[in-house]
Amino acid sequence: MVDSRYSFSAELWVWEGPAAWYFVNLPEGVADEIEELFGQRAGGFGSVRVKVEVGESRWATSIFPSKKHATYMLPMKKTVREAEGLSVGDSVRIALTIV
Repeated sequence: MVDSRYSFSAELWVWEGPAAWYFVNLPEGVADEIEELFGQRAGGFGSVRVKVEVGESRWATSIFPSKKHATYMLPMKKTVREAEGLSVGDSVRIALTIV
């Protein structure tokens, strides 16, 4: 059975645009493995559905491929950022499971 759980740390950053979106980029090796093992299941915009754990926060979302960053980007919800006390530039410890 293929392992669908990944743990890593990544820096929180903000997408500057009309509306601020907050993300972390998956490490290249993690993103490459996800693309290889689960890319065929990708939905709209190449998204892959995931469950995420950060500290005490748990939620379901999707990761999205970024050609600019050559990886997947994980959106970080405002409620999670506030609950976990996260700010841009913070290193975030993430547990991610492909669903």
